[in-house]
This record gives sequence, C-alpha cells and structure tokens, in this order.
Amino acid sequence: MNSTIHLGTEPKPLRIAPIVIKLGGALLDDPSANASFFVALAQFIQHNQNVVLVHGGGKPVDRHLELLGFKSEKRDGIRITPAEHMQEIAGVLAGQMNARLVGLLQSRGVNAVGLTLADGATTTARKTQKFGFDAGRVGEITGGDSSLIQTLLHNGCTPIFSSIGMDSAGQLLNINADEAAAAIARLVSARQLVLLTDVAGVKDNDGNIISSLDRAGVERLTQSGVITGGMIAKVRGALEASEQAGVATLVAGWNDANVLQTLNNAGSENFSGTLFLPLQQACNS
Repeated sequence: MNSTIHLGTEPKPLRIAPIVIKLGGALLDDPSANASFFVALAQFIQHNQNVVLVHGGGKPVDRHLELLGFKSEKRDGIRITPAEHMQEIAGVLAGQMNARLVGLLQSRGVNAVGLTLADGATTTARKTQKFGFDAGRVGEITGGDSSLIQTLLHNGCTPIFSSIGMDSAGQLLNINADEAAAAIARLVSARQLVLLTDVAGVKDNDGNIISSLDRAGVERLTQSGVITGGMIAKVRGALEASEQAGVATLVAGWNDANVLQTLNNAGSENFSGTLFLPLQQACNS
C-alpha cells in the first residue's frame, strides 16, 4: 500500500530548485576514510545553490547493535525494528552519523545543519503498512511541509537529514533512506534526485552502464536476466524513488571521481550512472 505525500503550505519557491542527494553505501561506513569525496561534495555545494542531503547508515547500525548483543533481522529488504532497538538506531543515525557528516562539511566551509525528518514538521509519518508482517518501528512518510528546508536554503544553509522520523504520537520511526530522499525531493520540487551508493549504475550484458531506464525497461531487463539477484531490489527501489519524487533520479557511484562534476549534465549524454525516469517523463521523452 503506497502512501500519498500531501504537501503543506508552500513558502515562496526558491529561485533555483534544489538538488536532493542521498548518501549511502560504504561511504557512510567510515566517512572519515573517504575525505576526498567530502572535499568534492563541499565544493559542489558551494558552487551549486540549494543542495539537500539525506543519509542512512546500515553498516554502522549493524555494528552498534551487534556490540549490544541485539540480533538484527532483515526481511523483504528492510530492517525489522523492534521498539527496544529504535533508540539505539536513532542514536547512530541521528546522533553519531549525522553529527559526523555535519562536521565533515562544516570543516570544509559548508554551513551544514543536521536534522531528523520530523524537525520542523518537515515530514509526517506512520508505522509502515506496506508489508504483510509487523516490521516494528519501520515507518513510511505520509506528508510534509517544506517550510524549514526553504528557510534554511534561503539563508545559505545545507540541510542534512538522517532517515529518522516520528509518528503523530512523537514516537521514533526508522525510515528507508531512499524513500526519505524521494519524499524530500517531492516536497521541495527538486530539479534532480541523486542516489549515491556503491553501485555505479545498471550494467548491460557487455558491462556498460545503461544511461536511462523507465519501468518498462526495468521489467524487460529483469525478465531477460540482465538485472539479477540483489540488483533487482536496488533497481526497483530506484525506480520507485523516481516515481514517488516525480523527477528523474540518478543512481551513481560515490567513488566515481567525476560524478559530482557531472550531476548538472544529467539529461545530456555526459553524466555518470543510470537515470531512472518517472512515468510522465518517460512518456514525454
């Protein structure tokens, strides 16, 4: 069951629509070890107005829960989140990881602001109803208001959202970071959504990156065996993010030295990664 994002009262639109970038993969396993990427990211933010960052952090969460003796269970691609795990997960994502990312960017001249998805009522959420089982404190976004983001961007700040939300009772929720990034992109009418991960894009049978895909293309390549195994969930997740955000979504590798420099070229022939097209854009292309 897919939830619908209901936009709140919109402030005056920004002169330049934002780019929303989701950071993931091994980049977040040890951000300090990937300092060169954050130098490039800081330069990109300083030269491109209005960037919003969203992050998860699965591996650091796994390590923390293991140290505490908690058993982690994943099912249908999500982390089952018992109530007793939620505070610890929030401590890692909204605490350690978010503060570390803020520090890495502030030390490189970016006026970064660390946030949860619930801050300023940016998003509203509930326990997910997407699965036929109880996923615990896993959440899904149901609405939101872009006012806080718009205010921060108008004042030269870069919001960095952890994937922690809250329900109507103020209880913490663990939200998939790709879904969170897509919701933020829709709220701010982003000009582009970028999912940076360990995967450089979708490859064809010859090992070449496929430049763009829509839903029909994804299904065709899955049925023909080009997209297999764990890539199926990643690709379908990227397509759903694109359709939820209502904007073309670029999946690219953060360790590609040129990926940030070429973000503004997505839509031309000169960009890194695979561009996922929502239905409306696919029909018009």
